[in-house]
Amino acid sequence: MSLERIHTLVVGGGQAGIAMSEHLSKQGIEHLVLERDRIAEKWRTGRWDSLVANGPAWHDRFPNLTFDDIDQNSFASKDRIVRYFEDYAKQIEAPIRCGVEVKAVTEKADGSGFVVETSEGTIEAVNVVAATGPFQRPVIPAVVPEETGVFQIHSNEYRNPQQLPEGAVIVVGAGSSGSQIADEMLRSGREVYLAIGPHDRPPLRYRGKDFCWWLGVLGQWDKKTPDPSTEHVTIAVSGAHGGHTVDFRRFAERGMKLLGKAEQYQSGVLHIAPDLAQNIAAGDASYLSIMDAADAYVAANSLDFPEEPEARLIGPSPDCVTNPILSIDLAQANIKSIVWATGYALDFSWIKAGRFDGKGRPFHDRGVTRTPGLYVLGLAWLSRRASPFIWGVWHDAAYLADHIAQRQMVLPRQAQR
Repeated sequence: MSLERIHTLVVGGGQAGIAMSEHLSKQGIEHLVLERDRIAEKWRTGRWDSLVANGPAWHDRFPNLTFDDIDQNSFASKDRIVRYFEDYAKQIEAPIRCGVEVKAVTEKADGSGFVVETSEGTIEAVNVVAATGPFQRPVIPAVVPEETGVFQIHSNEYRNPQQLPEGAVIVVGAGSSGSQIADEMLRSGREVYLAIGPHDRPPLRYRGKDFCWWLGVLGQWDKKTPDPSTEHVTIAVSGAHGGHTVDFRRFAERGMKLLGKAEQYQSGVLHIAPDLAQNIAAGDASYLSIMDAADAYVAANSLDFPEEPEARLIGPSPDCVTNPILSIDLAQANIKSIVWATGYALDFSWIKAGRFDGKGRPFHDRGVTRTPGLYVLGLAWLSRRASPFIWGVWHDAAYLADHIAQRQMVLPRQAQR
């Protein structure tokens, strides 16, 4: 098999890879995008059937193509998002090669680039961009042993309620995924328990604007680094059923049983942390703080936005919060399934070059790693809070393409010395 040479190789054909391709083309940089499956594969097979985007169509897109067939304030379905990325790749004529898996990236001995082993042969590249995003290795905490017989699945494999055996279900995780899956299970007639950890809970809409707009004008999307105490706090928001502010009290009113953090399993009993009320209260504080900041912004800018005092009304805590469940006998409760909406870990084991910390996270500055020519894109907080989102990754890709172009100008001069 012959050796192929390319200037810049982009690994991943999702939102990050497509954004990177557009900006490399604008810089006139020869490149190739490798995707081991299909364009936007995570949206196709790593999401449940009824998923819709959590941000409105006007926001969850790239700047140069709109969703022309849906209301801009509505929430695109996952199939529509897949088609959006396919259309965008065609629009920019992205050189994407699908069905090719990258197995290893090693640095050339002379430091002039990288050797990339793929399922279809070897490629040499001056630069490599790992555009594989943040959803790499699903994490299921080692709480309930497999031998218990309870069906356990990560949210990336969940598709619909019919996939799970009959009986009650526990959903662990109160972010967007956990909230939507628990809601769907409840609507299907299941008995549902939802384990709620620390979370932010923005209002989906407030005073005529959606939360994406408010986070923008309030400077939240541009925050450079997270508060260490809230770095892993999830966001409870839902675009499902036309979009709504997540309120766990309403879930409880409809019959859902709310839990604190799932801690440990012993002799058939799942033990629950006594932190539910604390987590609910912190989510309420997050909710109210965004409205406080929005009200201050409206006043400071003399905007004629409608007042919405009813949005601040928070109902009483349900019994499952005031008298929390601290243990569940899974058999007695007829719990047959657990859905773990517990996020992902990074997996860059295929990159043999570069430097990584103890958790496998690459050392980088806005996606530029400490190994010349090696870049990462699409990760949470790559440059700011917006980095892993569709429009945020587009701007990060522009920065990396500019860095690669600058490097391209410097390298020939270095070679002449």
